[in-house]
Amino acid sequence: MSAPEIFQLSMGPLTGVAFGPDRSQVAVSPNNNEAQIYSRNGDSWDLQQTLSEHDKLITSISWAPNTNRIVTCSQDRNAYVWTPTAQGWKPALVLLRINRAATCVKWSPKEDKFAVGSGARTIAVCSFDEENNWWVSKHVKKPLRSTVLSIDWHPNNVLLAAGAADAKAYVFSAFIKGIDAKPEPTVWGDRLPFGTICGEFASPNGGWVHDVAFSPSGDALAFVSHDSSVNIVYPSGPGEPPAAFISVRCPSLPYLSLTFTNESQLVAAGHDCQPVVFSGSSSGWAYSHSLDEAASSGSRALTPNATGTRSASGGGRLNSEAFNMFKAADTRGQTKPPVSGAGAGAGAIPVGSDGMLLTVHQNSITSVEPYEWNASGEVVKVSTVGKDGRLVLWPVSGKAPGGVAGRMANLQM
Repeated sequence: MSAPEIFQLSMGPLTGVAFGPDRSQVAVSPNNNEAQIYSRNGDSWDLQQTLSEHDKLITSISWAPNTNRIVTCSQDRNAYVWTPTAQGWKPALVLLRINRAATCVKWSPKEDKFAVGSGARTIAVCSFDEENNWWVSKHVKKPLRSTVLSIDWHPNNVLLAAGAADAKAYVFSAFIKGIDAKPEPTVWGDRLPFGTICGEFASPNGGWVHDVAFSPSGDALAFVSHDSSVNIVYPSGPGEPPAAFISVRCPSLPYLSLTFTNESQLVAAGHDCQPVVFSGSSSGWAYSHSLDEAASSGSRALTPNATGTRSASGGGRLNSEAFNMFKAADTRGQTKPPVSGAGAGAGAIPVGSDGMLLTVHQNSITSVEPYEWNASGEVVKVSTVGKDGRLVLWPVSGKAPGGVAGRMANLQM
């Protein structure tokens, strides 16, 4: 497997990321109220423009590949649609009509509407009103009982999946008359007026749902929750119990994001600081391998200015074995002394002698998205961003590399 491409875009967390149509540009938010657009220049990314309209932290960004429009949402309860012009990116305010922070946003596959999740227990499905020349929204409220943390669109442009802090994943109809044509029947249902609940699935142990994703065909739904589980649902038909509900319980820290690479493989990443691959079918899913060969990678300090480095030798009360054990338990959830190499226990994050993680990311991964596809439509590269300010491009392989799989061999289904 070829080595990942690593780019240090910020010294702080990245709270939103979206790639342009040809992957030569990327929009990110460096944990503030601005969206920065970078252009690829060889082995680096150069800042080209900054989009500044929001008053508070930008929580999510989505870039439409065909229309080349960007939509951003923020804790200021607003969303803006940015359209490229000769003078730069022109913003248009979206009437979300919510009274809490907007948490996530995503364009639909046909790019004629987008959905915004919020802390107001509401999903705003937004479309353009040609008559009044503005973006308007329709709300999905029931049966949401808490903050919407993630959303994803079905390939048919009508169904919408959502993960919420009420420990459930939902599938709704986002059909808008006058914009959507009547959709073909699917395993999720055939009569789909706006707001119809097509599925409601609880996290196995009550953990809030961090992310949801439809499979490429739309016939399966996967979600990750805070109980460290990866769940895949195969519906059997409208009003019927699922044909299969598979839950992979992991010994690792919780995952925050996931994406399908094909019908039988997905990539998940989160607090363990490394993207991992799961594979399976409706008969069962299991852990496959990690994309980050941490056992042989060595620690990678943040650049351009290393942070968090520690001396491997020397005395003092802050360099004792007891203190280091306490610090590992407090910051990384480790109750045993740090270990490195292939002998690490299942779910443990390897730590080098200098105190740095032996993974590419030095902090939680907040987003994993498809980056590159092959001729058959399968994802061959994924991108990850994290709280360490890094953007990493990973080649996806169906073959497990040696040395890492043993650390997560105790997965239970």
